[in-house]
Amino acid sequence: MAVRENIKTLTRPAAAPAATPAATKGPSDQVLEDLRRRIVSHDLPPGTRLREQDLAGEFGVSRARIRDAFGILEERGLIERIPNRGAIVTRLQVEHINELFEVREVLEAQMVRLATEKAPPETWDELIEVFGSAMDGTLERHDLDSYAEAIELFRQRCLEAADNEVLSNILDGLYDRIHALIRRLILVPGRAAEGRRQHQDILKAMRAGKAEKAERLKRENIRNAMAWFRDYQKYLL
Repeated sequence: MAVRENIKTLTRPAAAPAATPAATKGPSDQVLEDLRRRIVSHDLPPGTRLREQDLAGEFGVSRARIRDAFGILEERGLIERIPNRGAIVTRLQVEHINELFEVREVLEAQMVRLATEKAPPETWDELIEVFGSAMDGTLERHDLDSYAEAIELFRQRCLEAADNEVLSNILDGLYDRIHALIRRLILVPGRAAEGRRQHQDILKAMRAGKAEKAERLKRENIRNAMAWFRDYQKYLL
């Protein structure tokens, strides 16, 4: 099965009952989620000025609701509000990116360790298949979108298995701030192939129930990604 088809099968949600009015997102939630998505995907690139009046008109909400969304986005480090200039999409500096990598190394390694300890070994069989021989053709075709989707699937499955809400919330916030950079890093020649091999080793350790080894390999994976960033940072920023 092709990697992308495999991923779609693994991420297909089960049928859910219709949402009740209490479960339906309100306008403020929708504004926040849409702005977050645009910033993370670089539809609103770093340095973009966000104007309350324009966004209020676009979303059909009050400026107070836009300000509420800005407050949460600022807490997450996605925007900064500057006196007399308004809200600006945050532009990451090299020093800040290095710090984010350092924190990711610790937290993602802990995520992998907890996931290995808490989930039965067969949990990882499907991911082993995703990163297996089917990905050979994916990388040969330079289908890096499918590879990025496989990495995201790995992250989602590990967070689910780790079953730690605090860790999940922290990592989601970190990932929002560095998501676009991660996707750019995948484009560097050779990085996807090396990352694929590293994830194969991590999953092998997880399947064998070797939590400490999986944790160590994930640390090495993040350190390796940081080294690639440092080598190619002038092309990535």
